[in-house]
Amino acid sequence: MALLAGPGGHQGKDDFPWWLVALAVLGIVVSIAIAANGLYAQIFSLLLNGVGVTIFVTLVAFTLAMLFGLGLALLGLSDFIVLRQVARFYIEIVRGIPILVLLSYIAFVGTPAFVAVYNCVVSPLISAGWASPLVTRDVPFVWRTIIALTIAYSSFIAEIFRAGIQAVDQGQIEAAKALGLSRFQRFRLVVFPQAIRVILPPLSNDFIAMVKDSSLVSVLGVADISQLAKLYYSANFRYFETLSILAFIYLLLTISLSLLLRQLEAWMRRRSGSDRSAFPRLAAGQPPGAQV
Repeated sequence: MALLAGPGGHQGKDDFPWWLVALAVLGIVVSIAIAANGLYAQIFSLLLNGVGVTIFVTLVAFTLAMLFGLGLALLGLSDFIVLRQVARFYIEIVRGIPILVLLSYIAFVGTPAFVAVYNCVVSPLISAGWASPLVTRDVPFVWRTIIALTIAYSSFIAEIFRAGIQAVDQGQIEAAKALGLSRFQRFRLVVFPQAIRVILPPLSNDFIAMVKDSSLVSVLGVADISQLAKLYYSANFRYFETLSILAFIYLLLTISLSLLLRQLEAWMRRRSGSDRSAFPRLAAGQPPGAQV
């Protein structure tokens, strides 16, 4: 079992996940308290209504951030210095801005600017009656948050992809070139399958971090679990009960995802052991997947 494996990959009694047992016991105690206490049950039921927003924001923003980050990483590894410098400029600028500041900027500066540019571009269609002018309030705050998280996390994910790609043995790439594989084929068949094993652990950490950072939508009044909790304790002054339930829900989300991602990493390590022999075939003049 992967959870029993220590840092060196060995198993033993000292590696038993007692922390997970302690968390499970704590979760059972809290669940019993929620079921037995009408106030806790009421708060828990209320906050669950915002879980869908939290999951939606996280999944959409992280998917977009991965795509954008991969593109930035490939630009950063380009043969053209201009593309490399543009990617580095973007990454360094965005990484230096706090996410909350970036969120506020996108929501209250970037969105009105985008609306103004859009209306300017489509003004002939608006004059002809073929299109309606866009107003700032037509852009939902949830999508402003998604865009901000995408921009912020794409810079970190780009560095993860870059490090993973550069970790691939250069001999594998040279062998693929010798076989006449195109750049896309080399990336798809040789580089990415090996890089993903290096990329996955830090990428998983960023995904967990985004689950928590999605709570920033509450700053814009979006009804996620953080915003619903804020509204409840502001009206009823039940700070301890509300914040405790809020922390419990976030722990359920993050720990469950963390365990799933650990199992995925363990599965990929096992699979890499069985696939390892595919890549040395390149040195023998055979493409990956060739019959031997």
